[in-house]
Amino acid sequence: MYVVRPVELADIAALEKLAAVSMPGVHTLPKTREKIVQAVEASIASFGAQVDIPSEESYLFVLEALAGHSLVGTAAIHASAGSNGTYFSFRNDVIQQVSRDLGISHSIHALTLCSELTSYSQLSSFYVDERVQSRPEAALLSRARLMFAALAPQRFSDRFFVPLAGVTDDNGGSPFWDALGRKFFQMDFLDAERTIGGARNRTSIVELMPHYPVYVPLLPGEAQAVMGQIHPSGELAFGLLTAEGFEADDYIDIFDGGPILQAHKHALRTMTQSMRCTATLYRPSRAGEPVVQYAVAANAGQQFRAVIVSVPSIEGGISIALPQEVLDVLQVAEGDDVLCVRI
Repeated sequence: MYVVRPVELADIAALEKLAAVSMPGVHTLPKTREKIVQAVEASIASFGAQVDIPSEESYLFVLEALAGHSLVGTAAIHASAGSNGTYFSFRNDVIQQVSRDLGISHSIHALTLCSELTSYSQLSSFYVDERVQSRPEAALLSRARLMFAALAPQRFSDRFFVPLAGVTDDNGGSPFWDALGRKFFQMDFLDAERTIGGARNRTSIVELMPHYPVYVPLLPGEAQAVMGQIHPSGELAFGLLTAEGFEADDYIDIFDGGPILQAHKHALRTMTQSMRCTATLYRPSRAGEPVVQYAVAANAGQQFRAVIVSVPSIEGGISIALPQEVLDVLQVAEGDDVLCVRI
């Protein structure tokens, strides 16, 4: 069995190992022990905080294989993007150019630096070991963040977005960055990422990035080709997120040109299809009884837990029958409330 739970201080060494093998892009775990410790401590403080309005809180989750107690994945959600400033992205715009004298009218794709995603809640740091990428637990890890948001809605915005790493070469170079960002920052892509620590709310961004629309046809063909495209390592996350209800096309990342998916909570399956049920003890009634897979979560603080179970359908019901081992993992008893959503 696998469980998604909040990160703990005891996980730091395991997180270092995961960070060492995850891709060198911009939306994964921090790479140094110091940064990992900071992220873990910030997460623990956030889970323990009393929150009425989302602000600087960040919540880091891990996927743990209970057999051997090994970590095989991470995922995070930040309460309010740009809480320490402004979150910057490029908005895809269309500019109409018309010449009545020449009888010419056409549309030009342009990129406009904007801060429209500021105060949205941001999902990030999704990584799963290759051993579980084809298992339903990968979907559980991605969805658990939203299940936590459903259990504690006051901690998050009504809108969510997810930046996915864009196309880079084997050496970490980015065609989009080389065509645009390098001209203003005067440094390589990975150097720029290290300088700002993966953030998109630094003052240096608005100080250095172009303030006027960038006409896409003026960019090299290689840079145009990768705009809105996903790094191969992000295809799993993209599939899970679009199935959840996230949509792309409106925004791209200002550094690598990767897609930014966004959605209102009412467009997300976890928010609209999840059910609050009372936990009961599962007692198989007959052999071959049909079962359905559900993601089940409980508790809205540091004791948050989420698992996948195969149990009789609860459609239209008010209770869910769970095996004793699942009740134990979720740290709930019969009669406690849990959140359920069909996988």
